[in-house]
Amino acid sequence: MVSNSSLPTNTSAGTVTLPAGYIALNVFSYTVFAVTFILGVLGNGLVIWVAGFRMKRTVTTIGYLNLAFADFSFTMTLPFLAVRQAWGGYWPLGWFLCKFIFTIVDINLFGSVFLIALIALDRCICVLHPVWAQNHRTVSLAKKVVMVVWMCALLLTLPVIIRVTTVTHAPGKTACTFDFSPWTTNRTERIRVAITMQTVRGIIRFVVGFSLPMCTVAICYGLIATRMYKQGLIQSSRPLRVLSFVVIAFLLCWCPFQIVALMTTIRIRDIFRGMGENLKIAVTATSSLAYFNSCLNPMLYVFMGRDFRERLLHSLPVSLERALTEDSAPTGDTSGNSASTPAKVELQAK
Repeated sequence: MVSNSSLPTNTSAGTVTLPAGYIALNVFSYTVFAVTFILGVLGNGLVIWVAGFRMKRTVTTIGYLNLAFADFSFTMTLPFLAVRQAWGGYWPLGWFLCKFIFTIVDINLFGSVFLIALIALDRCICVLHPVWAQNHRTVSLAKKVVMVVWMCALLLTLPVIIRVTTVTHAPGKTACTFDFSPWTTNRTERIRVAITMQTVRGIIRFVVGFSLPMCTVAICYGLIATRMYKQGLIQSSRPLRVLSFVVIAFLLCWCPFQIVALMTTIRIRDIFRGMGENLKIAVTATSSLAYFNSCLNPMLYVFMGRDFRERLLHSLPVSLERALTEDSAPTGDTSGNSASTPAKVELQAK
């Protein structure tokens, strides 16, 4: 969850004004929020409709369906986050929406990165162990694994569910933030507890919620690339191509924010002392880019193929179905027990 922040102001002749640079940053941020919300809701909604209701359930479609659901749920919270930013980091929408919105934000941010890692691991298994995948990679197993992913995301969101609430600092200035006051009534001790908890949470978010999943993706890509290079199929797999663009987009959008978030965690004491305004500004700027990732995946599914111009002339559902189609043989619960499935079949485009 992005920490509360407000932009610095200049005071002259009894009036409060924002520097021009910060006004431009705010306008840019709101524009990105609006574009991400519109494209994210429409695009991810279309993916959910196509993958959930028009296509046969496979392991691949289950992964991308859940990823689209995570992005869709997150983009639905953007209007509320925009209101929070417009109020200078304060929260005018009440206790229930405070807890509900930021629970949705956290669980879907964790869920999306875990799902990307899971899809990469699935591709790696298909390439390295095609026979095992043919016989054991079933839809029912995929549903169970995805459920475990969401449970892990929920567990990592428990601090938000338990401790995030509305805290009134002054009349008309209510923040949606972590409240550790029930643990102690001493203000100094409360600040110390808050710093400790926020530091631990920041480290967990960076390591478990970003670094480990991305390391998993990198290892899987290394193993896949080695096998494909040996077999001369380095550019032939559509699902791998889809995943490649999804991962690249995720890294480009989220890396700046994760770096800034880590710096904020390191300097959390300065934030609590009212310092670190530059970090707050950096959070505002990089979070907009990170949020934009939520609307990119549906566009990548449609436009990434060599024949994207032809796809544009056809219906979007058909394009999405082609992008999300399995390369492999059937992977449902009734998949055959064939003795051998050549890796080349798994790697070639359909």
